[in-house]
Amino acid sequence: MTQTSSHDQALDQAVDQAIDQAVDQALDRASTGGALTTDEMKADLSLEQLRQLVGLVEYDADNDPFPVTGWDAICFVVGNATQAAHYFASAWGMELVAYSGPESGNRDHKSFVLKSGSIKFVLSGAVSPDSPLVQHHAAHGDGVVDIALEVPDVDQCIEQARRAGATVVREPETLTDEHGSVRIGAIATYGETRHSLVQRTVDGVTYAGPYLPGYVEAAPRWQKRDGQPKRLFQALDHIVGNVELGKMDEWVSFYNRVMGFVNMAEFIGDDIATDYSALMSKVVANGNHRVKFPLNEPAIAKKKSQIDEYLEFYRGPGAQHLALATGDILATVDALRANGVEFLNTPDSYYEDPELRARIGEVRVPIEELKSRGILVDRDEDGYLLQIFTKPLGDRPTVFFELIERHGSLGFGKGNFKALFEAIEREQDARGNL
Repeated sequence: MTQTSSHDQALDQAVDQAIDQAVDQALDRASTGGALTTDEMKADLSLEQLRQLVGLVEYDADNDPFPVTGWDAICFVVGNATQAAHYFASAWGMELVAYSGPESGNRDHKSFVLKSGSIKFVLSGAVSPDSPLVQHHAAHGDGVVDIALEVPDVDQCIEQARRAGATVVREPETLTDEHGSVRIGAIATYGETRHSLVQRTVDGVTYAGPYLPGYVEAAPRWQKRDGQPKRLFQALDHIVGNVELGKMDEWVSFYNRVMGFVNMAEFIGDDIATDYSALMSKVVANGNHRVKFPLNEPAIAKKKSQIDEYLEFYRGPGAQHLALATGDILATVDALRANGVEFLNTPDSYYEDPELRARIGEVRVPIEELKSRGILVDRDEDGYLLQIFTKPLGDRPTVFFELIERHGSLGFGKGNFKALFEAIEREQDARGNL
């Protein structure tokens, strides 16, 4: 009996070591596009699913001066974090997983961490009237303050950023609690937005807490109705940043020089204009395309563009919209509409255009199914995509979301730009801001 027990114990230990080694190797290779990040593995996403969801590509990370594993968390400042957390749980199907606030020793503000698939949102609102979040929210309203990225080596990334002329707003430091350690630093980017750089494996041990040291595990407070899907979106595809006139190329250069991002696409002129408004856009991405940043600036036109409106009401540059990747955009849109989420309206003429039908060819559902939901479709040399955009999520006409379902396409819906901007213009006109 003793021999059998010892044998079983040794076997279990060997299996555990093999699993740990496999996870470590996966994390080591994560920045190459050849493996999954920690959050992606926890979300039960396969590499093939991720490739389809966000257009992941292979790349050689050996010479990358600023390797990025993937998204870590998108951090919002909001006027009421308690209610915002309820909204994202009840309307968007996200799951509350962590919390920081007075009950956990944080007297300044409350922060709620919610997850869907491999995406984490952190929603923070002031508790103390003297909190710096009060002034930030007074200026900008609800919006993204931190686009946090997971990296394998914070110190390497911070030193590269410093050499390239970036502003380091948080020197690397190690945070530790009973769940392990996380090393974190941060650099400034456009407006008051920053990139926190989060290293979740320190000295060979991956942090096991619900989010970061200082946060406690939180149980969901919203119970999903029977029949609701496990989650409505699986991953983050891209985040669009709006900057001032003449600043787009400056920030494209920043991402090229500081973070080693590559130029992925460019949209100018008639590609991205209507009869009344125009903008210019360039897309930068890390090597494996896990992290993609379209950067927009306004262009001179007859009337005020969506970028002008954003800059006016956000009081400066910031993150305009987040694109959420889903494997079934029809089911997601149906569920979100039932939960009260509002989308931009697409006229029937869009779907009746013979040029559109000829260009897109066959897609996975009849065009009438897309028409009934207002979902746009675009095709390029690599495949096609389906997409739809919400109305602004808050009181100010600033932040909104996109839902995207990719089928081989690595693009951003260039063929839909005119229809999208005309839809946004109709909303701007209704608000008196066109």
